[in-house]
Amino acid sequence: MMVEMKVTGLTADPFSNAPVLLLKDTANTHTLPIWIGILEASAIASVLEKLKFSRPMTHDLMVDFLSSMNVRLVKVEVNDMRDNVYYATIHMEKGRHSYAVDARPSDAIALALRTGAPIFVDEEVLGKSKIIDLRIKEGKTPEEHESSWIESLEKLSPEAFGKYKM
Repeated sequence: MMVEMKVTGLTADPFSNAPVLLLKDTANTHTLPIWIGILEASAIASVLEKLKFSRPMTHDLMVDFLSSMNVRLVKVEVNDMRDNVYYATIHMEKGRHSYAVDARPSDAIALALRTGAPIFVDEEVLGKSKIIDLRIKEGKTPEEHESSWIESLEKLSPEAFGKYKM
């Protein structure tokens, strides 16, 4: 079953300083952190911060291209996780035809944010994400470390987000 989620912001992994995209379900019961690259974080941050550029950036160009071809982005799904790598699918329609394209979650979400398309995550992915190696420190059990990491992500202030401006 798919769970609808919203982007709640961007932050940095406290161990590696890598950008982390935070998704939260509409009922506020699940938080999904997805580690992404700095360029992808910039593409997402520019939408979250409502930045406008004089020339289209890559994801803006893709949205313009789809629009000029009368293709509608229907939804994106984060639908798998293997070896700590997330997989996504972009669902589109043109007339009566439907198309599904494999994508990195960061690219799919960057497009969804630009088009207003909903973002869904498979419940299996939410379950698998709970067993990611979170670099256990200070003698904590995996459960204690996971709980404190998720808790710290959920308690971040709005000022901690949007650090990755272009």
